[in-house]
Amino acid sequence: MKMSNKIMGIAHAKEKLQRTLSEKLKLVAATTDVPKGHIAIYVGKSHKRFVIPISHLNHPLFRDLLNWAEEEFGFDHPTGGLTIPCSEDYFINLTSSLSCS
Repeated sequence: MKMSNKIMGIAHAKEKLQRTLSEKLKLVAATTDVPKGHIAIYVGKSHKRFVIPISHLNHPLFRDLLNWAEEEFGFDHPTGGLTIPCSEDYFINLTSSLSCS
């Protein structure tokens, strides 16, 4: 009986490891579709993912937004990526105006 419990424990640990690796691979796959020169950012309560040019990070308005995100989340982002706590509409308006300038 003890041997079967040990085998079941090993099987359970192997299954848990496979699930964890599968989840990590999905996260890596989601982040690898970002074109060179761009960054993925998660926005709002729903953490909608946007891909923006890295050049936006240098704009003063965007830096203010990043400072706000740092105050709100620190460096512990719930999505595993850069998260900004503003509304999606605000983010879209900001990035649209930065793209035009």
